[in-house]
Amino acid sequence: QVQLVESGGGLVQAGGSLRLSCASSLRIFNFNVMGWYRQAPGKQREWVALIASDGSTNYADSVKGRFTVSRDDAKNTVNLQMNSLKPEDTAVYFCTLQRSKVTGRDYWGQGTQVTVSS
Repeated sequence: QVQLVESGGGLVQAGGSLRLSCASSLRIFNFNVMGWYRQAPGKQREWVALIASDGSTNYADSVKGRFTVSRDDAKNTVNLQMNSLKPEDTAVYFCTLQRSKVTGRDYWGQGTQVTVSS
């Protein structure tokens, strides 16, 4: 059974930092794109940060300059360093592996709650 397990979420004050990690039971180098989405209460899920198999990255404008996505192929983990957090960053954060080179499928984690207090 495929597992993506997120960790590192929690409660932090505005201006603080958190580091999210996603451990995959699949080899992440078999995916074209991986990264993070988030969903705030009452809102649609939105993409936050993505990293491609060539190492190129993309960030939503709302997090650019504050968040950094990275990958560790040896450990099969995808990470999200979040600095200068704002209350509007409060959401459930989901790890995703997209467009498997083998099956073409996408995979999602269960999500981890990030709450930023003002």
